[in-house]
Amino acid sequence: MWVVYALGSALSQVLRNMAMKRLGHALDDTINVWGRFALIVPFTGVAVYTRGVPPLQEGFWWVCVAFALCQIVATLSLSRALKLSDISLVTTLWKLSLVFLVVWGFFTLGETPTPLGLLGILLSVAGVYLLNIGKSHIAWWAPFAALMQDKGQRWALISALFFAPSVILIKQLALLSDPYYASFMGYVVGTILLTPYTLYRSGRHFRSLGRYWLDFLTMGLFASLATVLGTIAITMTLSSYAESVKQVEILFALAVGYLVFNEGTRVRAILPGSLVMLIGVLVVNLWG
Repeated sequence: MWVVYALGSALSQVLRNMAMKRLGHALDDTINVWGRFALIVPFTGVAVYTRGVPPLQEGFWWVCVAFALCQIVATLSLSRALKLSDISLVTTLWKLSLVFLVVWGFFTLGETPTPLGLLGILLSVAGVYLLNIGKSHIAWWAPFAALMQDKGQRWALISALFFAPSVILIKQLALLSDPYYASFMGYVVGTILLTPYTLYRSGRHFRSLGRYWLDFLTMGLFASLATVLGTIAITMTLSSYAESVKQVEILFALAVGYLVFNEGTRVRAILPGSLVMLIGVLVVNLWG
């Protein structure tokens, strides 16, 4: 079942990003990130109200603050990276977060992938890498060369470094409560911490929120689904396994881009990376 939850989370992330892309043309990236955080709260709040508040184990609130801080830094850094650099280079480098996640999972939760599971994770990362360089017709070393020259790529690496512990922390939150309350309170605290910075950077855009209420509502719905489903998945298996399956998000994104935004992509260019990624996912599912 964790595979179903992980795939549902991946698809929800694509639909969330569709809404964010529409908003990105009208508002700036900081208010976009704030909206993503803030509008997870009412939807997950309904789930908490329906299910009730679970018993909270010791350390919940400290982990909650740590998760919120890591997620804020990761999301704002990724937003800055996408603003400064080519999306294919950013995505390729950012997906190294899955490798960092294996390390974090081992040292904090004792998560040890099997040899075949680790191979599947590495194949998943390699597939994303090949897909992005093939789609963009760039050399295989371009993302790493850009890391030395491009400020945007350094922001992508910072995002990857902070995203990995945020996955571990929300899993800990879910184990100390449940996936619904962990998602709800994690983003309540995140929204509280992020609001002063958003008012400073993007205060003028708050007046435009009413004009784009439907886009924000859509983003909140799919962001909450992505978060809750992803959190359920990582509580059922190793965090790195669930995140490796969620790499198929990029295939969903290509399909949505082609069907909705008329972003034509040459099948021949993306086929090698897509096949390697899918093989990696299958290895994790069958032998991890």
